[in-house]
Amino acid sequence: MLLAWNETGSRRSSRGTSARMVVTLVNRVRTDARAKRARVFLEHFEIWRSTRILDLGSENGEHIASVLAGTPISPSNVYIADIDSSAVLDGHRRFGFEPVHIPESGRLPFDDGFFDIVYCSSVIEHVTVPKSEVWTLRDGAEFARRAWERQRAFAREIVRLGRGYFVQTPCRSFPIESHSWLPFVAYLPRPALIPLLETTNRLWVKKTQPDWRLLSEGDMRRLFPDAIIVKESLCGFTKSLMAIRAR
Repeated sequence: MLLAWNETGSRRSSRGTSARMVVTLVNRVRTDARAKRARVFLEHFEIWRSTRILDLGSENGEHIASVLAGTPISPSNVYIADIDSSAVLDGHRRFGFEPVHIPESGRLPFDDGFFDIVYCSSVIEHVTVPKSEVWTLRDGAEFARRAWERQRAFAREIVRLGRGYFVQTPCRSFPIESHSWLPFVAYLPRPALIPLLETTNRLWVKKTQPDWRLLSEGDMRRLFPDAIIVKESLCGFTKSLMAIRAR
């Protein structure tokens, strides 16, 4: 009995150690990638105190705060927009940014070219179907069609709002899918993807919901034809894509 308990305890300890190693490795890669993207952003845009920036899909603004650290921009000129109203209010309290609560889809309440820069990082791939449908919609063709329509509308809104923009998204061809941390799942048909994620959400260190449609370089060029496309590479593969139109 003691032996059985020790073996079980060892297995649990081993699984826990492995999980911590995975999380540590992924977080290190993510931190390095974000730092590189911030450098790319600042290489393409001059930031002044009066520069007006919209962070679209900002959560609480912590990420854009780190990107803009050390620049002279006034916090009141940074607008953080998200479907989570509590997140943007938290960002207002923490950083002094202007909070904007937005719907899942539709036009934002700003005039054309209101912003000098629209910043959007790891968001456009989630602009697909209503969140209430992401687990029940298993028809892959319908999901892809509806997702592409919303992604096109979202891209048009970015172009409308910003005289310049910076849009980053994970690349579809990268072997490790960034939301699940699993290999090659971006290529699974939707009827296979959803039950897989239902299982891995119980067993794997990274939980996600199937609300994403990853984009290729060709997709990004179609969505942002007046932008340059900058590739972020890791181990010889394109990890993410950045569509950049400087002012």
